[in-house]
Amino acid sequence: MARIFQAQSMGEADVRVALVDRGSADLLVHRVASWGLAHGDALWYITRDRQSATASVFFVSQGMAQLKICFVDSHGEAGWQAPRPRNLHL
Repeated sequence: MARIFQAQSMGEADVRVALVDRGSADLLVHRVASWGLAHGDALWYITRDRQSATASVFFVSQGMAQLKICFVDSHGEAGWQAPRPRNLHL
């Protein structure tokens, strides 16, 4: 379940993320409106409550990123475009 908190510093984050175009993305992400709709790695509910988050992210340049994402408009488009890194926890 991907409940995501945006960290204010790289040191607070679980994952360093870069926003890229669709063709360069490892993961296509669809932002959902409620906790209940967030599941798997690709459907993100972005929360302001760090305690309720399953992962915290910090947005960085592409060269610093552990994960490259592109936000997409529909649920059906969301998913991995590259093999999922084994050590990544969202």
